[in-house]
Amino acid sequence: MKISVGILCCLVCLFTYCESLAVMSVDLGTEWMKIGIVSPGVPMEIALNKESKRKSPAVISFRDNVRTFGEDAQTIGIRFPKNSYMYLLDLLGKNINHPLVHLYKQRFPYYEIVEDKERGTVLFKHEADVYYSPEELIAQLLAKAKEFAEAGARQRIKECVITVPGYFNQAERKALIQAAQLADLKVLQLINDYTAVALNYGIFRSKDFNETAQYVMFYDMGASSTTATLVSYQTVKTKERGYVETHPQLSIIGVGFDRTLGGLEIQLRLRDHLAEQFNKVKKTKTNVFDNPRAMAKLFKEAGRVKNVLSANAEHYAQIEGLLDEEDFKVLVTREDLEGLIKDLFERVGKPVEQALKTAHLTKDIIGQVVLVGAGTRVPKVQEFLQKAVGQELAKNLNTDEAATMGAVYKAADLSTGFQVKKFLTKDAVVYPIQVVFERETSEGIRQVKRTLFGLMNPYPQKKIITFNKYTTDFSFSVNYADLEYLPSNEVANVGVVNLTEVSLQGVAEAFKKNTGDNVETKGIKAHFAMDESGILNLIGVELVVEKTVTETEEEGTFSKLGSTISKLFGGEEKPVHEEPEATPKPEETAEEKPKEEQSKEETKNETETTSKNATEKEGPKEVKPKVVTIKEPIESKEVFLTVNTLNKEQFDKSVDKLSKLDKAEKELNRRATALNNLESFVIDVQNKLYEDDFVAAATEDEVSKIKNSCSEVSDWLYEDGSDADADTYEKKLDTLRTLTADLFKRVWEHNERPEALNAMNSMLNHSVHFLANAKNLTKTANPEKDVFTDVEVEALEKLIKETEEWKDKMVEEQSKLKKFDPIKLTVRSITDKMGALDREVKYLVNKIKLWRPKKVEKSKEETEPEKKEESEEGKVIEEDGKVEETIETPQTETPINATETEKEDIEPTKTAESDETHTEL
Repeated sequence: MKISVGILCCLVCLFTYCESLAVMSVDLGTEWMKIGIVSPGVPMEIALNKESKRKSPAVISFRDNVRTFGEDAQTIGIRFPKNSYMYLLDLLGKNINHPLVHLYKQRFPYYEIVEDKERGTVLFKHEADVYYSPEELIAQLLAKAKEFAEAGARQRIKECVITVPGYFNQAERKALIQAAQLADLKVLQLINDYTAVALNYGIFRSKDFNETAQYVMFYDMGASSTTATLVSYQTVKTKERGYVETHPQLSIIGVGFDRTLGGLEIQLRLRDHLAEQFNKVKKTKTNVFDNPRAMAKLFKEAGRVKNVLSANAEHYAQIEGLLDEEDFKVLVTREDLEGLIKDLFERVGKPVEQALKTAHLTKDIIGQVVLVGAGTRVPKVQEFLQKAVGQELAKNLNTDEAATMGAVYKAADLSTGFQVKKFLTKDAVVYPIQVVFERETSEGIRQVKRTLFGLMNPYPQKKIITFNKYTTDFSFSVNYADLEYLPSNEVANVGVVNLTEVSLQGVAEAFKKNTGDNVETKGIKAHFAMDESGILNLIGVELVVEKTVTETEEEGTFSKLGSTISKLFGGEEKPVHEEPEATPKPEETAEEKPKEEQSKEETKNETETTSKNATEKEGPKEVKPKVVTIKEPIESKEVFLTVNTLNKEQFDKSVDKLSKLDKAEKELNRRATALNNLESFVIDVQNKLYEDDFVAAATEDEVSKIKNSCSEVSDWLYEDGSDADADTYEKKLDTLRTLTADLFKRVWEHNERPEALNAMNSMLNHSVHFLANAKNLTKTANPEKDVFTDVEVEALEKLIKETEEWKDKMVEEQSKLKKFDPIKLTVRSITDKMGALDREVKYLVNKIKLWRPKKVEKSKEETEPEKKEESEEGKVIEEDGKVEETIETPQTETPINATETEKEDIEPTKTAESDETHTEL
């Protein structure tokens, strides 16, 4: 019993694992949302939404306790702009006074945005007591993306990779991860959108790469921002599996961006232009700028006209009933649009210059400039960009889905359930990070800065900073370093530059535990790691000392603990050492030592001691000293100075709020489905009552009852039933189904019976044919060749006869009945009889397949070699005075006896017939 339970548990675990093997990617843009999926047996593909479209508007609306997404939400947003939330990505991880929050308020003045008193972040006031944070709204969008992905993959999905703008800072990235957690999604990685695009570009061109770097620039103008990214492609050799492998690799080496240059700004300016044109005609005294609904209509029309003007010289903007029932129509030319955004064109080339500056390269090395994003379709944008890069622009990439497909490829790579061709990615730090601390000198206390992650440093990566001068508790801070390479407005958009304040406790106690003449201090080391998502983490802090001990001395608890911590902090870490007092410039970045040098430095004394002891071969046995590295953990307390993430209490409240919304939406969908099913059933039954099959199979009384019930339900639906709940609809549907069940069953029986009888007749014919062949294999001249026994053949013959008699009797009885009478010859009874006959025939078929002739021992005379002679006509076999001639066949060189040939002619024929019978049965 225990074994059975264990096996059952294993099967359940395996089933659960298989059920959740699929992974997804979400390209969460400012305006649109695209979802990629990969599941067992299905290649990487785009998940469709409920309208069967490949992308969905990133919009969510609430109206009359109904939550809608995508195009439905956009429709509601035109009538009720305040209830429809869009362009939410730029509000993540920002306090109420952030410049981008002020810009959002200016662009969409109808939203009531208030401050979260606990966190200082943004809240949308939806109703009197209902507030939504950007994390909660984006979580609902991600949950809807998960729903689309699960519908496409036809299984549950828990893991995902989400694209994120490369300029997102630490607070914004953490906020997006929390939003995914609220949506019950495990984020495998936040991948920068330009890295996902570059990966999608590279995986289809991996054969073109070699050891020489190739440089490609991706220029992406999206809805709200523009980025220019310089990427190098080349092959590199790795030894992860113990042997040398060559893999393609992309490295981000230069990034430039403009957070407010995009299609949204173009659309907003065109919206305002259309509003001014409407006010000029003075069809109404009301100012259109003061009417949120009219401005929402103009915003939608501006987006449509903007897209049309990308391919046409002019187009009419027209809206019915824009304001006070007044229609609006005006001609907009491409020149008009270009005049509205003339200053924006001058900013097109700035990200390119910034990307080249951060990469310390010139535009001559760029092999190709690839366009990404819908904003690059504007002809004037392409014209200015071409002047900036000095070469033709490449349009050989699917701008809408490149990031999505690159992210889903990364998701498949990171997932444990899939194996993809390795393509290495090296992302780069956009905002350099430094460690700042104070140190006492002869001139007083001065501030020391050490760069932890410099501009364009690759990540994921681990770093160590060493403090040599501290013996008591102290603190240090982690901040963004020099951001002068950015324009002033972009520096302001970064927000708070101070990231964390780290306080160390128990430093003196740690030193006290490790004192003595044989102890050398190597400093206090703080371990940092920037993970694949670009988020900085403090792994831990430790005091490192080297202690000289003899072989007779035990290393002690601290040494063992140090070994454990060493494994914990394992990985490729680069030390950032504190410089001595004579450091000329406190601000300059400390030199990073390779891992090999660090390892040599830490084990130097141990190696020398070991070499010395190895050369001592004479004299009595001496005590051999050796150097042991001891790592003593230091307690650290980290205080985040940026926008705080949701704490546990706030997170639980948000989960509860979203759960109630999900429950209400499921109940609403259940009610809509129940109502639709009831209405459809009533209409279907009313129509069927006039069909010939149903008229013949129903009595007058039965028809009257069904018609009356359907009429009552139909009248109720259009009067008092419009506001009923799902349970009421389902109960009424069950009542109607019960009332019509007998009629529907009779009609089904009459329609299916002829086909069932034809199948039975066919089976009986084949069974009779099989029976005749089976008799030939029973009671043969040679008992050794009997396949079946008399009992088996007689049993089959009896069953065939009984089945034929039963069929004839039941058909006759059923033919005497009216179609509305109770059924006597049911389809189920026919299939039961066929099943019994099929089992009997199958038994005999399987027996003939496994049958082998019995072996009989021959006498000595029969086993003596037979005399053989050859002639020109063939091989002649002499046996007991009987001469038979057998023609030599090309398949084998073995002579075939005539008797054996006869047997081969019989057995395969019978077997083939039996197989044919079984197949047709």
